[in-house]
Amino acid sequence: MSIKEMPFITCDEFNGVPSYMKSRLTYNQINDVIKEINKAVISKYKILHQPKKSMNSVTRNLYHRFIDEETKDTKGRYFIVEADIKEFTTLKADKKFHVLLNILRHCRRLSEVRGGGLTRYVIT
Repeated sequence: MSIKEMPFITCDEFNGVPSYMKSRLTYNQINDVIKEINKAVISKYKILHQPKKSMNSVTRNLYHRFIDEETKDTKGRYFIVEADIKEFTTLKADKKFHVLLNILRHCRRLSEVRGGGLTRYVIT
């Protein structure tokens, strides 16, 4: 099973991001966040591909939350929500994080699917 990961941004792409978007973020900070997002995606989809019998109750609860968050727009696509970021990474979903997400959207690394009070970050 291969899980789709977000490719790192290149120097050229970083240089193409408008400076008002970047604020004080560096190229390395953005790629570090991509690394963390990939970690969350892999952790999440490993659970989704696990046989239900082998799950403990904590994992099973996560599994059901993942299933509930699926929509027709995200079917068959890899996505995470803020709760996954809190669960699987050391990132904080603060203002800086949302600035980073804007840059990743600008570089076409992810898109947003909103609905049911949740924002799903879909890896493109």
